[in-house]
Amino acid sequence: MPAAPLVLPLEIEDIKKVLPHRYPFLLVDRILEIEEDRRVLGVKNVASDERYFIAGPGGKPVLPASILTEAMAQAGAVLILSKPENREKLIYFMGIDRVRYRRPVAAGDTVMLEGTVVRLRARMGSLRGVARVDGRVVCEGQMTFSLVDRPA
Repeated sequence: MPAAPLVLPLEIEDIKKVLPHRYPFLLVDRILEIEEDRRVLGVKNVASDERYFIAGPGGKPVLPASILTEAMAQAGAVLILSKPENREKLIYFMGIDRVRYRRPVAAGDTVMLEGTVVRLRARMGSLRGVARVDGRVVCEGQMTFSLVDRPA
């Protein structure tokens, strides 16, 4: 049976139909745009009670860079897994390159997560991710992924 087409915007319950991640590690709250095989735009709302906050400069809690990187990867995963032929596959984060963290992300921030396809093959590819808060880049880098069949 073919997968049902996705209707934008994707809310959290729609995203859970595409990604295998669940609380507390589902980091994308909404998908606003998908251009098949090209680009995705997602949203992460940063709440003050997120369990992975760390003390930043002056003791102010900030989102760890690794969590921000994973949020970018998850938005990219929605792009890849949104294609009907990929819906029953799993996507594995294989590596990151040229990642730069530009400024801290704090509670109350809305992070816009943009993923753009760099290379796409049947079983693997890479995406360039950019995370922005108020239009300013907070993180960027290139992520490599692999697509695999779900275990029986």
